[in-house]
Amino acid sequence: MGDVPGQPELGMHGHARWVRISHGIATVSLLTLAFTGVVILMAHPRLYWGEVGNDLTPALVELPISRNYRHGGWATPAPFFDSTAGPITASRTYDIFNQNGWGRSLHFLAAWSLVLPGLVYLLTGMAGGHFHVHMVPRGRELAPRLVWRDVVNHVRFRIPPASGGPNYGVLQKCAYSCVVFVAAPLIVVTGLTMSPAVTAAFPSLLWLFGGYQSARTIHFFTFVALLLFVLAHVVMVIKSGFRRQIRAITVGDYT
Repeated sequence: MGDVPGQPELGMHGHARWVRISHGIATVSLLTLAFTGVVILMAHPRLYWGEVGNDLTPALVELPISRNYRHGGWATPAPFFDSTAGPITASRTYDIFNQNGWGRSLHFLAAWSLVLPGLVYLLTGMAGGHFHVHMVPRGRELAPRLVWRDVVNHVRFRIPPASGGPNYGVLQKCAYSCVVFVAAPLIVVTGLTMSPAVTAAFPSLLWLFGGYQSARTIHFFTFVALLLFVLAHVVMVIKSGFRRQIRAITVGDYT
C-alpha cells in the first residue's frame, strides 16, 4: 500500500519525550554558556600551558576579541628578584575590559543547568538502549567504502529528508558519540579543574591536565570543537527539512 498524500510515512516517529526535554534545556544552557564564556575570555584573551599565566608571561595563544588584546597599558616592569628571568610585576595604565563578575556567576549557573540534565540524558540513554541502538555505529557501518560515501554525500550536501526520528548516518553517529562521550565530559571536567575549591578536594585533576592554565586552554579548544559541531548540526537540520526536524525535537510530531 502506498503512502497517503499529506500523511507521514509508515514507521516515522518523533524523538522520545526525555530526549526532547533534555535537548531543550541543553540548547538554552549552551547559548548561555557560549555568551558568558566569550565575555569571560574577552576579559583575558590569552591562553597558556602549565600551572600559571598572566599578562606579563608569554601566551600560547592570544585572541583579538576585545580591547584587552595586546594592549600596551603597563608601566615599566619591575623584577621581584635581582635576576630579570624571575617573576616580574607592573602597574596597569590602561582601562581594560572586565566583566568577569557576572559573567563567571552566570556561566557557572548555566553549566550546572547543562550538567544535571546531561547526566539524566546519559543515564536514561544508556539504560533505555538509545545510544546502543541509534548513536553507536556498528562495525559494518564503519567500512571505508560506506564512510567515504557518507563523507562525499555531506560534502556535496546530499542530505536525505528528515524522517522525524533518530535515523542517523555513520558520520552523524560518530559525531554524536564523540560529543556525548568525549567532548561533553571533557569540557565539564576541565571547567571543574579551573575551580580551586574543586581541585582542593581533587588535586589529581591538576596532575591530569597539567595545571590550571592547561585546563583552561583545553576547555577553550573543546568549546571550539563543540561550536563547530553545533553549526554543522544547524546546517543539517535546515538542509534535511527544518520544519519537520523542529517539530520532531520539540513536540514529538513529524508532520
